[in-house]
Amino acid sequence: MSDPSGNGDSRRIGTGLLLLVGVQDSDGDAEVEWMAHKIAHMRIFEDAAGKMNRSVLEEHGSVLSVSQFTLYADTRKGNRPSFTKAGRPEHADTIWNAFNAELRAYGIPVAEGVFGAHMLVGLENDGPVTIILDSDNRPTG
Repeated sequence: MSDPSGNGDSRRIGTGLLLLVGVQDSDGDAEVEWMAHKIAHMRIFEDAAGKMNRSVLEEHGSVLSVSQFTLYADTRKGNRPSFTKAGRPEHADTIWNAFNAELRAYGIPVAEGVFGAHMLVGLENDGPVTIILDSDNRPTG
């Protein structure tokens, strides 16, 4: 991830995960805890047999976490997306930071994008594995 303003701010990780993180106003501690646990333990890296059987923890991998309100784009009407379902910036920033802290509590190194900034985000996808993880779909109870 680089800052397009040219000030030289750049963040990189090696083996790990690029997380595009969307927050809505109803997200709180329960969502943060569930998402961080799921991401830390999800078996999506290959083992010696080539089977997706290892987590980012087992790989000693890192995370690049980028806040991305546009994940909540509503494109049902017209040609201009609506972002009304995205969390208010002050709430989204708080939740995103709490999420990153929760990942770090698992011992995962986390590089962060800059909240609300225009960034150039690059991905070298070794897989391809792209997964949508939505806390609205988590088991309850």
